[in-house]
Amino acid sequence: MNNVCVYCEYEEGKIQDVSFELLTKGRSLANQLGCKLEALVIGEKLEGVDKEVSKYGTDILFTADDKRLYPYSTLPHTAVAVGLFKETQPQIVLMGATSIGRDLGPRISSSLVSGLTADCTELEIGEYEDKKDGKKYENLLYQIRPAFGGNIIAWIVNPDNRPQMATVREGVMKKEMLNENHQAQVVQIEVNKYLNDADFVVKIIDRQMEESKINLKNAPVIISGGYGVGSKENFDLLFELAHAIGAEVGASRAAIDAGFVEKSRQIGQTGVTVRPKLYIACGISGQIQHIAGMQESAMVISINNDPNAPINKIADYVIHGDIAQIVPKMVKYYKKNVK
Repeated sequence: MNNVCVYCEYEEGKIQDVSFELLTKGRSLANQLGCKLEALVIGEKLEGVDKEVSKYGTDILFTADDKRLYPYSTLPHTAVAVGLFKETQPQIVLMGATSIGRDLGPRISSSLVSGLTADCTELEIGEYEDKKDGKKYENLLYQIRPAFGGNIIAWIVNPDNRPQMATVREGVMKKEMLNENHQAQVVQIEVNKYLNDADFVVKIIDRQMEESKINLKNAPVIISGGYGVGSKENFDLLFELAHAIGAEVGASRAAIDAGFVEKSRQIGQTGVTVRPKLYIACGISGQIQHIAGMQESAMVISINNDPNAPINKIADYVIHGDIAQIVPKMVKYYKKNVK
């Protein structure tokens, strides 16, 4: 088995951010394994993608450039990826846990009989010993993800089958360029040797796409509420404060389960991972599942009536008191002093 390969999602003329995050992680894994980092881009009019992908330390870029391959369609993309992986035999394949990754990943892993771990939050290289037969394995990919509703963390390995495949949620990994001047070797795939007429039985006639109005991932300031907020009405205070300071509103899983706010605002291992400049946690106890989704915030302010709440340990500042009294005062102050 050979290199680490990242499937890069290509949409509307650009590579998606989750793919750059995976290339950053893939470069780190490849360095540990002493192998090369590969990337696969499938689509149409791919001129210039090599410049973007190369910056993240990609050694080899495979491009499948054909007008029949854009927009994304399950069967032709599966045929190209499976055909390539059978030839190159990567030891690790990483994909985003997006609508495309969740559709394509299982089909590739099934065709290659390799197995797949979905929605990983961390990836590490390590050793493993099978206690049944005493066999030891080195340089395996530990695929780490929450399980049982986020109540435990599962460490999953695939000792024998290859490639080791995992999908990773957007925002979990950091996106960091390696070298602006790095240039990957570009290999153009001859797609016709992998495709046949049966791969095009489904035709996309039209696509209707609507972007989410909630942008937690890129928000510089997030005001997040937990079960301790107390009610849906109290949660409205957080929206009022967010409007006053130009912030976005997030929530813990407990607040979501209580019906205080919609699930699309959930932050944590089973929600969105965020890294804002300022994170204001209101009535959040700070269970490990939530902290994992916001612990890399530049500054954390905790507003809580429990002085021993776990989130206070990672907070830069703690305001001890009742949210229903503190937040309205903050709103009043900011409305008066912020232009």
